[in-house]
Amino acid sequence: MRILIAEDDALLREGLALLLCSVGIEVTAAVDDADKFLAAFEADPPDGAVLDVRMPPTFTNEGLKAAIEARRRRPGFPVLVLSAYVEDRYAGELLSDGAGGVGYLLKERVGRVEEFVDALRRVVGGGTVMDPEVISQLMSRRRADDPIRTLTPRESEVLGLMAEGLGNTDIARKLVVSDTAVSKHIGNIFAKLGLSASDSGHRRVLAVLAHLRS
Repeated sequence: MRILIAEDDALLREGLALLLCSVGIEVTAAVDDADKFLAAFEADPPDGAVLDVRMPPTFTNEGLKAAIEARRRRPGFPVLVLSAYVEDRYAGELLSDGAGGVGYLLKERVGRVEEFVDALRRVVGGGTVMDPEVISQLMSRRRADDPIRTLTPRESEVLGLMAEGLGNTDIARKLVVSDTAVSKHIGNIFAKLGLSASDSGHRRVLAVLAHLRS
C-alpha cells in the first residue's frame, strides 16, 4: 500500500510517515500544503492519502478541498482526513459523492496506532470510517420528531459502530452478541429510518449518515 501524506505540522507529518513505514506502508511523499499534495498526487499516484483538514494559507478547509479535488480527478480515490476538532460539516462534504473510500478521524486517534492503521486500510479498501465522536455529536443534535430518537440504546450503539465502518461480525464481537442479533438490530434500524435493508458495505453507512444529517 502506497500513501501520500499532507499535514502542515512538521512533527505530526514526520510522525505519520514513520508510523506508516513501521507497519510496512510506503509513503510516496509527505507535504505541507494542498498545492504540493495535488502535485505529488499527479507525479506519483498513490493508493490513498492522509490529509489534514486545515492547511496553509488560510487554515480553514484547504485539505478538504484538496481531497475532494483528488477524488474528482480520480473517482473513488481513498482519502482519510484528519481534524483537530469535530467539524461534521466537513464530514458531510466528503461523503456527498457516495463513492466510498472515505475516512474522517480526529487527530487524537493517530496515537492509537492499531486503530488508525486499521482505519486507513479499510478506507483504502473502499470502506467508510467515521470518528465515533463525530457520530455521537450528529446523533445528539437530532430534532425531537426525528426517527433516530426511536432507536433503542442498543440499536444506537450498533448504528454508531456501523458508521465507524465495522462489519456485522466485528460489531457482534465488540458487543459480545451473536451475528444473528446484530442482523436483527440492523434490520430494525433500517426499518425505523426508512432505509433499504438491501444496501451493504460503505453505501449502507453513507445512507445512514446522510439520514442523520438530514
